[in-house]
Amino acid sequence: MEIPVYTLDSFTNLPFKGNPAAICPLLHELSDDLYYKIAAEMNLSETAFITRINPSDSFTTGSRFRLRWFTPTTEVDLCGHATLASAAVLFQHIKNVNPTLVFETKSGDLSVTQKEEGYIMDFPLNPPTRVDPNDFKDTIKAAVGNLPVQEVLFCYNTKKLLIRLADSCDISALTDLKVDTVALENTERSGRFCAVIITMKGSPDCQPRYDFYSRDFSPWFGVPEDPVTAYQCSSRGGELELELRDDGRINIAGQAITILQGTIKL
Repeated sequence: MEIPVYTLDSFTNLPFKGNPAAICPLLHELSDDLYYKIAAEMNLSETAFITRINPSDSFTTGSRFRLRWFTPTTEVDLCGHATLASAAVLFQHIKNVNPTLVFETKSGDLSVTQKEEGYIMDFPLNPPTRVDPNDFKDTIKAAVGNLPVQEVLFCYNTKKLLIRLADSCDISALTDLKVDTVALENTERSGRFCAVIITMKGSPDCQPRYDFYSRDFSPWFGVPEDPVTAYQCSSRGGELELELRDDGRINIAGQAITILQGTIKL
């Protein structure tokens, strides 16, 4: 069996920046065990598998597909950068003729529309709720040490903890932060959450200027640090354009660049 595979860097137009994802368009569904093994072999934050909903459709003319995402250790319910990369594979490499593609996923229908040199994704918003920092004090300590914290929020839908640094912090506090992801993982073993996002508000003094900066750590999913999730000030960096909509959803726009194309032989 031969499976096509593409590796793309999302939310960037430069190779070796942004957030890498492996994308496999499949003519037939595979077993879950094989999905896990391929994702572990690719060893990226996400590997995505695209399959046809209607066997009579082609990847060139179809407009709806099924999409699943896997980290090196588990399947996840929602992934932005691998969705962007999946659409880019269909548009750029397979030459899909539609202006918009819809992916059926565990998080519902997600559409991706071509826009100039990039793409716009229609995603659920999943707003977080403010929580008592004392309920997460060990995790907060492991994540940010003694840095001052403005507020702590939790998203019950995605099981992600959001730590906002105080507005008095300089951007270097976030970019230079060294997080021991093993220690971070050890603070939470109940499955209460699966990721910690550390963020801070942008300021006019920061160049280039962004509304906010963030870093994302998901050691519980086998991803010590997700390279890009807003401006992501990880070592790779990446840019997202976000637009909050009145219908409770969000538009996420960005670019993607292919750095590898090959075949998995089984």
